[in-house]
Amino acid sequence: MGPIVGVLLAAGQGRRFGSDKLLHPLDEGTPMAVLAARRLKAACPVSIAVLRPEQTVLAGLLAEEGLRIVSCAEARDGMGCSLAAGVAASPNAAGWLVALGDMPFIRPETLREVSRVLEAGASLAAPWLDGRRGHPVGFAAGWREDLLALAGDAGARDILAGHPRAMVRIETTDAGVLRDVDTPEDLAG
Repeated sequence: MGPIVGVLLAAGQGRRFGSDKLLHPLDEGTPMAVLAARRLKAACPVSIAVLRPEQTVLAGLLAEEGLRIVSCAEARDGMGCSLAAGVAASPNAAGWLVALGDMPFIRPETLREVSRVLEAGASLAAPWLDGRRGHPVGFAAGWREDLLALAGDAGARDILAGHPRAMVRIETTDAGVLRDVDTPEDLAG
């Protein structure tokens, strides 16, 4: 069995942002998805990014950061398709740490803690802030077939909702676990 593999889901359309939010510059001009990728790579040296085929600029930037690029033509059908593509591209993984390209504010130590809990034997793991599950979400290899069967925009929501007792809740003070960027106004927080 291989390592915990980081999976950066960055194939969404981002229509509400008004422009390509994943390329939007944040800290010192770093594009949003690149910042998210750097933080994921700090926790999971073996990481991949799932993108739509036409996202060539972002693919180049993320490849420069050391992520393997997985092209998912079905990404328009929803996050479930993207997640399934990422899992399919890493068949020997011991598990997956799933992060989102539009959530660049998660602290690296939070990502590392979710990965550590998976490595210690958890089946499912995620950070929790004020009673709410945040991101990233970790899945042990035992979820492979369930993850490969995903489709649509619900992502892994049904898996998580259907197995609450399998979830290791990691209490955190990291507000980044709940802070996704859908509109430019979300950057003000």
